[in-house]
Amino acid sequence: MKNKTVKALALLMTVTTVTMMGSASIYASETEADAAVEATAEETAEDESGDADQAAADNAAALIDKIYVQERTETTDEDCKAAKEAWDALTDAQKELVEGEFASPDYFGLDTGDAAADDARNGDEIGENELLVVSFGTSYNDSRAEDIKGIEDALQEAYPDWAVRRAFTAQIIINHVQARDGEVIDNMQQALDRAVENGVKNLVVQPTHLMHGAEYDEMTEALEEYQDKFESVAIAEPMLGDVGDDATVINADKEAVAKAVTDAAVADAGFESMEAAAEDGTAFVFLGHGTSHTAKVSYSQMQTQMEELGFANAFIGTVEGEPEDTACEAVIEKVKEAGYKKVILRPLMVVAGDHANNDMAGSEEDSWKSMMEASGAFDSVDAQIAGLGRIDAVKELYVEHTKAAMDSLGAEGTEEAGEETAETAEE
Repeated sequence: MKNKTVKALALLMTVTTVTMMGSASIYASETEADAAVEATAEETAEDESGDADQAAADNAAALIDKIYVQERTETTDEDCKAAKEAWDALTDAQKELVEGEFASPDYFGLDTGDAAADDARNGDEIGENELLVVSFGTSYNDSRAEDIKGIEDALQEAYPDWAVRRAFTAQIIINHVQARDGEVIDNMQQALDRAVENGVKNLVVQPTHLMHGAEYDEMTEALEEYQDKFESVAIAEPMLGDVGDDATVINADKEAVAKAVTDAAVADAGFESMEAAAEDGTAFVFLGHGTSHTAKVSYSQMQTQMEELGFANAFIGTVEGEPEDTACEAVIEKVKEAGYKKVILRPLMVVAGDHANNDMAGSEEDSWKSMMEASGAFDSVDAQIAGLGRIDAVKELYVEHTKAAMDSLGAEGTEEAGEETAETAEE
């Protein structure tokens, strides 16, 4: 029975009781009846107010769910604006009620830093030579500015004669950033259309992806439709270079990344080296995303690379648990068997976004930090929230990959830029 019906029956019973009572107590009963009516009215008003609050929150949640999609439509810009306006119209109490298939108070309410520190790099007047930097993307403002923009800035500095532009492959992230912060980032199609409209002749595409995985494949498929729109097109290698056939295959790129991330990790942890950390009983777990794509062997190769470098206290894990031996439970057992009692988690990802902050270091019981603590096997479990994109050696690796792609085109100015890059590396 609904609350309003129950309250109506209660009021009816009160009035009936008054009618059945004698004259000696009728005035007292009338007072009680008035109080009951007033109380019922107040409770009804509260219920109606609560219903209105939930309705407003549900409306905002529905609008957020509408833009939480991987495909841009003709109404995307309007939908992003509508979602933000609906959110801004809510009271603080109403915002806490927002819940949908993907919507939550964190969608607009989570503080991820200042979006103004970023640069969408979506300007026109590109010129004949464009360097398009393609990333999956992140809605974490600080990480986007430091990791993705950091790579883009390094490439622009290395190749001043090329116009550096940006594209994200995750429309969900593009919509999130646009709705929340008003920053408009091109997706692949928009970026390529912009290049065509600007008369770009030579196009070099530098993905910030870790490997030749699903995102890389989708990027190359999108480029195929534009091959005849430019005089020349070249795609640079992702961070880890060639995949290789099995877990034993390593290369110079994987070695460079392994050294870069371990150097940064031990420095942030206050150790002089990986060996010093091992002597302290500290292991580092470098956490990637994971994938069902055949390129998942790259994670196993990174483990091989760590071992080849003598880093016995370095372990590779993945959020998705693919490959299987990179799942959290498997990594916990490896670290336990190796005898380390302290663990430091750090992303093996270009950005320190949602996966790093929540899946790796979050307070929920299914985060890596929480599961490692719950295992009872370690004295301490800490996390370093830092993407690969902010490490100078990683930026340098992208610069080298870009140079190789430019050289394949025979593009003018790349030799000089390459010499400048080599001098910078020596310094």
